[in-house]
Amino acid sequence: MWEQVQETVNYINDKFNFKPEYGIILGSGLGSFTDEMKIVHTLPYNEIPNFPVSTVQGHKGALVFGTIGDKTVVAMQGRFHFYEGYSMTEVTFPVRVMKFLGVQKLIVSNASGGVNPAYKVGSIVLITDHINMTPEHPLRGKNDERFGPRFVNMSEPYSRKMIAKVTAIAQNLNIEVYEGIYLGLQGPTFETLAEYKMVKILGADCVGMSTVPEVIVARHMDLETFGVSVITDMGNEESIGSISHDEVLEAAKEAEPKVRKLIRELIVNY
Repeated sequence: MWEQVQETVNYINDKFNFKPEYGIILGSGLGSFTDEMKIVHTLPYNEIPNFPVSTVQGHKGALVFGTIGDKTVVAMQGRFHFYEGYSMTEVTFPVRVMKFLGVQKLIVSNASGGVNPAYKVGSIVLITDHINMTPEHPLRGKNDERFGPRFVNMSEPYSRKMIAKVTAIAQNLNIEVYEGIYLGLQGPTFETLAEYKMVKILGADCVGMSTVPEVIVARHMDLETFGVSVITDMGNEESIGSISHDEVLEAAKEAEPKVRKLIRELIVNY
């Protein structure tokens, strides 16, 4: 994998000289965050050596390079999921590439199902921790010390400093935010009512099909990481019957302007 990462990084560096400080992974319905950027370059995934290609509706499939304020940024418009048939190595490959392009801080967004009764559809949740229940660990296999250590300290997967900063930003902008624990499952089915109950019993506040592998790999490489989730459905008897991917995209789209403001202000002021 080391050689593949370096080949991809060299390809991008040969195309243009741009060193991003921030990496952003834009989840379902959040792809238009790039409107906040002064775009310098756009690279479709299918043109990048060794890159997978996103197959999910709402995920555009491009690396977008640009600036927000005086900060340099690379954003993934669309991510890769284990349920699409990719290995965990492929799912997390872009995070490896970001690190070696120069990224020091990673921001990850997603849409998720809520089980915390304080949440409602459209709630914005700052992820404080996660529970990994995906069936394959992204660091399984021989460890390459050039990426990071064999055993990774996961005591602070999501930066407390970044969470505190966004909490303060949200108060200033009068945007309601919650904190919560995210549980990662494989998908692609939405959870059954019994599975939603399991998520709650295990101590999580929301559940989704992404984010956890990317954050593990980010921490493996010592990237400071921030995660935000938009609650797009509630895992209860009242709403479980109507959930669809189109509804998820619609709910994420409604919350998107607020999430965009929070992420923009974090990048500019952190």
